[in-house]
Amino acid sequence: MKKFLLLWSILPALIFAAPAAPEAVLYDFEVVRVIDGDTVVFQADFLPAPLNPELSVRVYGVDTPEKSWRAQCDKEKQLGEAAGRFATDLINRADNVQIAIMKWDKFGGRVIGDVVIDGKSLAVMLIENGYAREYHGGKKESWCK
Repeated sequence: MKKFLLLWSILPALIFAAPAAPEAVLYDFEVVRVIDGDTVVFQADFLPAPLNPELSVRVYGVDTPEKSWRAQCDKEKQLGEAAGRFATDLINRADNVQIAIMKWDKFGGRVIGDVVIDGKSLAVMLIENGYAREYHGGKKESWCK
């Protein structure tokens, strides 16, 4: 009985501790361009005309700084440009790039997923190299501090 009560007392913490990533399906779509550190455009010839045959994938679970006019300060702009260069360099040097699609974005114009570069997640590499923070919704921390 004690084990049963213990399980029920810690189960909510285990369930709600970290959001689970949706299941992803890998595709060999060609990357067209990098918009910023956490958004990449890929060739989507499967879309019917007259839709644009390109889609953006928003990298799941990360937040990178904004660049250009979206940045809230010069520091964020510089960090955002560096994150974009990092992602571009990784993709350009890669032997194999795949797009992992999890689901449609809540706004409908892009998908949520990841870019798998030579077998490694772009999300993981962005965080490991200091170009992104883990993010699963809610209020974002400022890059301007």
